[in-house]
Amino acid sequence: MSSDPVTLMVARRVASGRYRDFMRWLEEGRELASDFGGYLGSGVLAPPPGDDEYQIIFRFRDAETLAIWEHSASRRAWLARGQGLFDAPHEHRATGLDRWFQQTGSPAPPRWKQAIAIWLAFFPVSLAFQILFGDALATLPLVPKVLASTLMLTPVMVFLFIPLSTRLLGPWLRGEPLRVPRLRRRST
Repeated sequence: MSSDPVTLMVARRVASGRYRDFMRWLEEGRELASDFGGYLGSGVLAPPPGDDEYQIIFRFRDAETLAIWEHSASRRAWLARGQGLFDAPHEHRATGLDRWFQQTGSPAPPRWKQAIAIWLAFFPVSLAFQILFGDALATLPLVPKVLASTLMLTPVMVFLFIPLSTRLLGPWLRGEPLRVPRLRRRST
């Protein structure tokens, strides 16, 4: 088994009229996962307007600790309690950085595209962090300052902004042709 951290990404569409129940159930699952050894964190990406598919992310120390959680009786019971709250889920496992960018059945994009996608996520978040916390951390020595900023920024980047960036930049990362909307001429 791999010794790299493993991310399980699950897409679930909320059943009609079940949003509140779904969100409570999701939070219960995240709390359940946090009780397992090797759990590194989890996150939920809300869908864009007009969509109802949530991206749920669970991250574990390695494939072995993820497997223990996945095959646990408590997780099976939690999934059973979720019946009727969502449509059939789509699951994707990812190991290492390339996996953030790779879709099932397609190769990962070139490293230079990955770097741009990460930078586009990291720059605004880092800038906002500096605006909000820069003055408070300014008096700290270098090592504690960098430690504090990386401890706060890494989970935000890994669980929220890098997945968001890869979703928004998906067509470009996959090399799909740019779709430019056509302008309609009005007849006068």
